Amino acid sequence: MTDPGGAAAPIRLLLCDDHAVVRAGLRALLASAEGIEVAGEAGSGEEALAMAARVRPDVVLMDLQLGAGMDGVTATRRLTAAREADGGAGPRVLVLTMFDTDADISRAIEAGATGYLLKAGRPEELFAAIREAAAGRAALSPPVAGRVLAQLRSPRPGLSDRERDILRHLARGLGNREIARELFVSEATVKAHLKRLYGTLGVQSRASAVAVAKERRLLP
Repeated sequence: MTDPGGAAAPIRLLLCDDHAVVRAGLRALLASAEGIEVAGEAGSGEEALAMAARVRPDVVLMDLQLGAGMDGVTATRRLTAAREADGGAGPRVLVLTMFDTDADISRAIEAGATGYLLKAGRPEELFAAIREAAAGRAALSPPVAGRVLAQLRSPRPGLSDRERDILRHLARGLGNREIARELFVSEATVKAHLKRLYGTLGVQSRASAVAVAKERRLLP
């Protein structure tokens, strides 16, 4: 990126976090980063989409959990789809979050995030990742990179037919007792399948299981 005079133009950054104090802290921190300027802020996924269209950033620094409304994964997917539809003209998304579960990482990357950083990382890692993302290169914090490699080396097995049945009933909002009646099994059997299902998907709750299953197109 260069300006009309031939000098390198600063990387334009859009901050998206639902906590104003976090955005203020990031803005103050980034003021010390050479070649990076904060072009705007957003407190929700919906606001991030609107702001990105208005200020045309190079990179969106995106949190995953954004309170009520559109979450960071959905916003990332929408921004990525818009960039691809526009022939690659649009911002890259760099996730900055405190969540580092396998499910969160997978969902963000599958949604199109160029990078995934943890808020516990060092400022220098953040600055470098922003520059990498602006150049279209992947940027992962060391702990996240380790988890991604571990997943690649030890891929999780697919779901059994029974686990898929239970997953479909979870998506309908049924409880364990109702699922047991539907499948003509005991509640203990349902709980055992749920435990294996959570492990397979890398989640810890019913809602997360359904969300990840939808992301991976495991549900009809």
